[in-house]
Amino acid sequence: MALAMDTATGTPAAEVEVNGRRYALPHRPVAVICYDGCDPAYVAAAREAGIVPHLARMMDEGFAATALAAMPTFTNPNNVSIVTGAPPAVHGISGNYYYDAATGREIMMLDAEGMRGGTVLAALAAAGVRVAAVTAKDKLLKALAKDLAGIAFSAERADEATLAANGIEDATRLVGRPAPEPYVPDLSLFVLDAGVRLIGEGMADVAYLSLSDLVQHSHAPGTPEANAFMAAVDQRVGALLAAGAVVGIVADHGMNDMAEDGGAARVTYLADRLDAAFGEGRTRVVCPITDPFVRHHGALGGFVRVHVTDPALAAAEVLAAVAAMDGVGEALSGAEAAARFELPPEREGDVVAIGAPNVALGAHAADHDLSALAGTRLRSHGGLAEQRVPFVLSHPLTDAYRAKAAGPLRNFDIFDFALNGVRG
Repeated sequence: MALAMDTATGTPAAEVEVNGRRYALPHRPVAVICYDGCDPAYVAAAREAGIVPHLARMMDEGFAATALAAMPTFTNPNNVSIVTGAPPAVHGISGNYYYDAATGREIMMLDAEGMRGGTVLAALAAAGVRVAAVTAKDKLLKALAKDLAGIAFSAERADEATLAANGIEDATRLVGRPAPEPYVPDLSLFVLDAGVRLIGEGMADVAYLSLSDLVQHSHAPGTPEANAFMAAVDQRVGALLAAGAVVGIVADHGMNDMAEDGGAARVTYLADRLDAAFGEGRTRVVCPITDPFVRHHGALGGFVRVHVTDPALAAAEVLAAVAAMDGVGEALSGAEAAARFELPPEREGDVVAIGAPNVALGAHAADHDLSALAGTRLRSHGGLAEQRVPFVLSHPLTDAYRAKAAGPLRNFDIFDFALNGVRG
């Protein structure tokens, strides 16, 4: 590595500062995996089945705990939290999709618009560390690669990677197979195989590897399909360990079944209820889980925002109506939600609704196409019930970080622990 110089001392910099935290530059490879949708129940079932020997060894010989994901428990806010080491109130991304009340626009997050503050990845790269960010879904790439002078590409569009735009030419040549289709487990395995090559061949000192939650949306913990995927991921984890990497594994959110006994989705459609209570067009319900991959979940999750668009309608009335709805576990004002969950206040609705456990929340029933579930049970995330996630490191912690882990542990602490907290 050609390390950046400390201008005060004239010596190579030993650390970088990002969003108020300091991160040591690595002296050995580091791979952080965001295991999208990996509820702790998947890990427990796979360990019981004896199919994840490398993960089991990490948990036994390194460090293992559960941490809390950022709210809402969706992909974009949590991936950005992980790479910035900070909650959404700091980095500005509080959903995959949001409503800009000032302009009346509904915006899907497909780039770094609205993202503030830097990333650990970009800061390390600026200090001379060779950094790679590989994500399953292209929707995340621009946020993860914000200001990053390194390798950054998605499995979804690996064949389109260029040296100028992505730091690598046609990433399918790196992995040795074509770019996967969006709705197959290999989308995630491609990411991990790329990480193994990047670390193993010395092309990256630090790699952030962000997977897809396709399997978890479709299959419960302990099912043959879920266990097969866990085993396939474990093989790649073993290859990263064999390459000498410190491996950190965390998830962006958990996953829960949100279906009735007969298989129908268990959903409360807030917009239909609010139209019936107050009249059409007086409120707007926004589902921030919405992204280009709605086939996973039909844009149904455990967290929605309600904007009161009629000035004559009191937000307190809407809040009371939402709180009384079956299927709503908690209803808060936007200000209360921002303060409690460390969210940017300017992105909040007038009312925030969080689903009761195993209940999905939606807008109008007509807004959600569930035909793509093709008879499978709805499994989704977004609420408090999906906040607990695995937090695993391949190496033991220092005494200081073992003490630190006893306090509230967040998924976005993973780079701090992987770079600053392991022994050796």
